[in-house]
Amino acid sequence: MKVYRGLDIGTGKPARAIREKVPFHLLDVADPNESFSLARYLEQARAALEEIRARGRPALFVGGTPLYLRGLLYGIFEGPAADWALRGELMQRAQEHGPEILHEELRTLDPATAARLHPRDLVRVIRALEVVRVSGRPISSHQQQYPAPEGAAAAAHKMVALRRSEADLKERIHRRVARMFAAGLLDEVRAVLEGPGFSRPAQKAIGYREAMEHLKGARSLGETMELIERNTWRMARKQRAWLKSFPAVQWLDVAADEPAEATAEKVRRLLFAPENLN
Repeated sequence: MKVYRGLDIGTGKPARAIREKVPFHLLDVADPNESFSLARYLEQARAALEEIRARGRPALFVGGTPLYLRGLLYGIFEGPAADWALRGELMQRAQEHGPEILHEELRTLDPATAARLHPRDLVRVIRALEVVRVSGRPISSHQQQYPAPEGAAAAAHKMVALRRSEADLKERIHRRVARMFAAGLLDEVRAVLEGPGFSRPAQKAIGYREAMEHLKGARSLGETMELIERNTWRMARKQRAWLKSFPAVQWLDVAADEPAEATAEKVRRLLFAPENLN
């Protein structure tokens, strides 16, 4: 979500002073009313990589978007474009009859994908149904187009994933949500709504979606902040599960009171001089 201009507080973009010292790429490359796709990201990310390598510098992928990282490392399958009318129809069915009804349909049309998706994972269940309905082929067969991470390709990069205790992570999420609202998240959302507006992907960003619902009177400020915390915690758990699927990942346990500078130094040594890490 850092690709979107104007979505700064809720995405945790680096401060302007930091960005003036260190070159960041793929920040602020799309307006919030644009539907920024994985394919578009890969095109711009590969161009950035070529430019970085031309300067003889290493590139660091930093963030919590494992799907985009997997696409960058191993490629993506070419599925059909989004069919918003069909998605709306499927979402309405789920709201009226429960998400399990869509999972049952998927079990009939694509049992392999249904077996690995939770019945309440609506986003992925709906996408899988969309693919099989539009293309006539199950998404599991499309995904066989992913290049397998093997040999040199799997060893060509190094990954470090930070791992914190559940209590520490929940406390950090709690403080981050408080900082977002103190920094003016609601004003940021109002500015986008009054200006270009949100595209469907952008308005699904955790923090922005709940803030928009609050501004429409859906729930109180306190309830909104609690909901963002819960949704962020769920996302963090999913990200950790995603990261476990990468063959090159190295887990780094971080203590609650460990200074950020110390963690950064450990990461640096793992990436560039692992033999020196005690």
